[in-house]
Amino acid sequence: MKIQLLVSAVNQDVPALTGQMHIQTDAVVVNQCDRYGYEEITDTGHRIQVFSMKERGVGLSRNTAMLHAGGEICVFSDEDIVLCEGYADKIRKAYEELPDADMILVNVKVAPSRRTYWNEDIHRINGRNYGRYPAYSITARRDALLRANVHYSLLFGGGAKYSNGEDSLFLKDCLKAGLRIYSHTVCIGEETERESTWFHGYHEKFFRDRGVLYHYLYGRLALPLAFRFLWVHRAEMCREIPVRQAYAWMKAGVREAGRRTGV
Repeated sequence: MKIQLLVSAVNQDVPALTGQMHIQTDAVVVNQCDRYGYEEITDTGHRIQVFSMKERGVGLSRNTAMLHAGGEICVFSDEDIVLCEGYADKIRKAYEELPDADMILVNVKVAPSRRTYWNEDIHRINGRNYGRYPAYSITARRDALLRANVHYSLLFGGGAKYSNGEDSLFLKDCLKAGLRIYSHTVCIGEETERESTWFHGYHEKFFRDRGVLYHYLYGRLALPLAFRFLWVHRAEMCREIPVRQAYAWMKAGVREAGRRTGV
């Protein structure tokens, strides 16, 4: 069972990055930088394919990595993840335990302030619990991704028009395509703390962008779920901006997306 890492990076010295990330398998690294190019790094004992591109957008970089993937199991990652010793064997074991799984969402340690999930048990992912998982938690059988014909949105995420949410949209599309997705308790790495590439505070753009995302995620339920989101997180998100104003901005985002899609 060949494990291959798919890494999205920005302006990185990739030979140095392979050591920093502790990459122990073959990998495809898409480096968004100031040039175009291709090189292979083999002195690690593994084949590291490096695609350099000037275009920006995390969705574009992940799609490019998937296009060039050749492993049986693809493991999505970012430049700030430090991988555990033996992560490939841990992933293989998870798929042996869940032979019907098309995708397995694994644990990666992050700072408590950034944590959106932590798998305490093994369970099936469905339409009610997929929204918490970041890309670096996702592993998938390559043939399942090809069969489902799924890809990352180019509208959302770092370098795109709207702030974030590309991971949730990707998992939604995978579920819609019928892929069997599980969570697993195995931990494969830890995030290195750094400044966010997209989050710069709870301001108008944050709430408008979240409204656009909710339209694509929830359709006709976008507005009630937007209000629920704000109410649940009001102590953190609405300390300076009233809930009413934040909701008005989210509504504007929902309507903007509706005009785009005609729904």
